[in-house]
Amino acid sequence: MAYVHIGHDCVFGNNIIVSNACQFAGEVEVNDFAVIGGGSLVHQFTRVGRYVMVQGGTRFGKDIPPYVMIGREPAAFEGLNLIGLKRRGFTTAQIGEAQEVYKYLYQSGLNTTQALEAITANMERTELVGEIVDFVKSSQRGIIRG
Repeated sequence: MAYVHIGHDCVFGNNIIVSNACQFAGEVEVNDFAVIGGGSLVHQFTRVGRYVMVQGGTRFGKDIPPYVMIGREPAAFEGLNLIGLKRRGFTTAQIGEAQEVYKYLYQSGLNTTQALEAITANMERTELVGEIVDFVKSSQRGIIRG
């Protein structure tokens, strides 16, 4: 759309929606089916997971794990991108798995390392759970917090 800037060496996946006036610094990675609301500002080296929804006007410099919505100022976890996941055919069981992972990461009171340990100890490592855990573990900048 109009007035979007995509800096050097950015990598964008497939089926992404970027609204007007978004600004992406260099080396940003945006994965498949992400939706970036108008006027969003993205710091360099930031990663956006699959099926993420970013509220318009959001400024962020931390990674956004897959399947979530973020917004506000400062940018924060808002919940699971339920509408987007349902529209893309995710099953109730898959959505439940994602919700359980994010309860550990954002609602348990544990820090990120402790939450990842709890997820690994208490949840079956399905493809979806593994994707979220691997994304968070590989984050160089840290993830958006709640």
